Amino acid sequence: MDTATGSTFDADTLRRGLEGNTGNTLLSLYADDAELRIVDHTAQPSHPKVVRGRAALAEMLDDVYSRDMTHKLDQCVVQGDHAAYCESCEYPDGVRVLSESMITLRDGKIVDQVMIQAWDE
Repeated sequence: MDTATGSTFDADTLRRGLEGNTGNTLLSLYADDAELRIVDHTAQPSHPKVVRGRAALAEMLDDVYSRDMTHKLDQCVVQGDHAAYCESCEYPDGVRVLSESMITLRDGKIVDQVMIQAWDE
């Protein structure tokens, strides 16, 4: 994995954050004014779920990491002020979740993220 030239974004920190037990490390990668747009079968492309700001992101991550599930960073590519990564998750009953994200960086922090996710039903 690579670190974006001229920034402090680190894919290893992303891995530790995603695969950790809390969202704290992951939250540290976001700028204060970050925006996350989530697209899935309940939040379609024309009306994505939008999470704005670190406080709202912290609340969302607290919810996600309170669930009994594993998270794994499968791939990450960092190039300049952009990165893309694939995350896979699994609940104890075998239900799997897959998400793909494209992120924009400013000064090494995530300022914009589009996540597309799907899960077993």
